[in-house]
Amino acid sequence: MKYDERTASLLDAQDKAEKLFAEIEATLLRAGVSEKTLSDEIHALGTQRYNVRTHWHKRVVRSGPNTLLPFAENPPDRILSADEIVYVDLGPVFEDWEADFGRTYVLGCDEAKHRLRDALEPTWRAVRDEYLLNPAMTGEQLYEIACRHAVDAGFEFGAYLAGHIVGSFPHERIPRDKTTLYITRGNDLPMDTVDKNGERRHWILEIHLHDKERQMGAFFEQLLV
Repeated sequence: MKYDERTASLLDAQDKAEKLFAEIEATLLRAGVSEKTLSDEIHALGTQRYNVRTHWHKRVVRSGPNTLLPFAENPPDRILSADEIVYVDLGPVFEDWEADFGRTYVLGCDEAKHRLRDALEPTWRAVRDEYLLNPAMTGEQLYEIACRHAVDAGFEFGAYLAGHIVGSFPHERIPRDKTTLYITRGNDLPMDTVDKNGERRHWILEIHLHDKERQMGAFFEQLLV
């Protein structure tokens, strides 16, 4: 499948994910629910309302200090408070196409939490705009740009990667390569390097902002186009 056709399919999957997330925010997010229960409710909602039969990575629901932990961690379950920051990271598969989508929400009126959340999308767009000026930059160069913009926003970049490839199959099935298929230090390949079929790859851009002083993090990701 050609690049433009894959772009259209991936954007369609992302549009569906965005609708799912809007419904999660409107109907499921609340104080007093545990992260695990919320994850289970999200799974049920996706199945019943959006025909999501599989996710290409684990569902991640993190709140409070758990928002500072790496993706691979499985922290103890936690109850959301009335004054909370929480992020949701999902990889729902719609038909044959992956969406990788992450958003952060705030319950309550804490100004610091709102400021952290509100910095996410502008930071994502600033990083995206620099990438668009030079799509041939390396994965390491784009990672360093993400780190710089995190600091410019008043926070730390809180992960060892700022994204990864995405397509019609889960990137985690690609064995052993944890560098060249990721936006991370050590990836010296141009972002516009073609795949084995001679087609340009699609990428997910992730923004991880950490406020270490207040022990909280925030997360935003979507397709880099």
